[in-house]
Amino acid sequence: MNEEKDRLGEKLRNKQRGDEDRYFAELDSQKIEKLRQQRQARDKELGDCPRCGSTLEESEHFGVLVDGCPACGGVWLDNGELQILQERVSEPWITKWFRSVLSGKS
Repeated sequence: MNEEKDRLGEKLRNKQRGDEDRYFAELDSQKIEKLRQQRQARDKELGDCPRCGSTLEESEHFGVLVDGCPACGGVWLDNGELQILQERVSEPWITKWFRSVLSGKS
């Protein structure tokens, strides 16, 4: 009788461990999904290149964050950024800006 009781107790402990493992696996799965959704939201916020569809990357030029495409080299400016760039440079803005883009410096 004692041996049967021990086997039943062991089965109960194994079930509890299994339930606990499933619980923590579900928590981990939820955390991973939340992180995945946050990353997708961040990627959508930055957007895709209108020319080739690659994910745009932000870079700073003269203190202004501009969206650039690493695949095709396109540069995209949000509303007002062109004017800000123009105000911040002493020589013609386009000359200085092209120089910085070609050299990879801002």
